Amino acid sequence: MGRILVIDDDQQLRDVMSRVLQRAGHTVFEAENGRAGMRSYREHGADLIITDIFMPERDGLETILQLRREFPGVKIVAVSGGDRTGRIDLREEARLFGALRTLHKPFAPGELVQVVAEVLEEPGSPTPGA
Repeated sequence: MGRILVIDDDQQLRDVMSRVLQRAGHTVFEAENGRAGMRSYREHGADLIITDIFMPERDGLETILQLRREFPGVKIVAVSGGDRTGRIDLREEARLFGALRTLHKPFAPGELVQVVAEVLEEPGSPTPGA
């Protein structure tokens, strides 16, 4: 199973994703924004990063770009329910910036587990700290 870093400013969603992924056999690390997520990735490494797009401090698109610059082989899944109005959906931009897959919030636990399994099976490069 994989080592997964979940980056999301919503503590409740992070808790739910962590529980779902841990029940599926994964080791999960959490961060509340892109800045903390970068710090955690550098320190612990991960086989996969799941990042929200809309967050304070450093948003998901900035985080994806920085991860791609520093760690070109990192596997990334972007999640978003849109902006606060629900009108702006940047999941396609997240793919263009380097996310391998995207999920629209709210998503079912089974959908999260399936996407994680699929992405972890894809070829990639070794991760730092692992």
